[in-house]
Amino acid sequence: MTTDKYMTIHTTQGGELQMSPSNYSRLIDFLQEDLAISHASISVALRHSQQDPGPLPMILWQYGLITLDQLEQIYDWLETAA
Repeated sequence: MTTDKYMTIHTTQGGELQMSPSNYSRLIDFLQEDLAISHASISVALRHSQQDPGPLPMILWQYGLITLDQLEQIYDWLETAA
């Protein structure tokens, strides 16, 4: 799986997320270890994010790769990880 080492996550006034490389790596670990999101699902979302940029958690949800409950857990995690 490839990741964008320059991606950063911070919540901006418009609600967009930007992620530092270390937090991005921690997010991927959280998705795989805590939420049991498969490597394949994350890879699919990353490919879609290159074509249609957006926050990774939203892409995972939009493509049915995570549940709404998991999406909420991710955003809760992002709040504490920042």
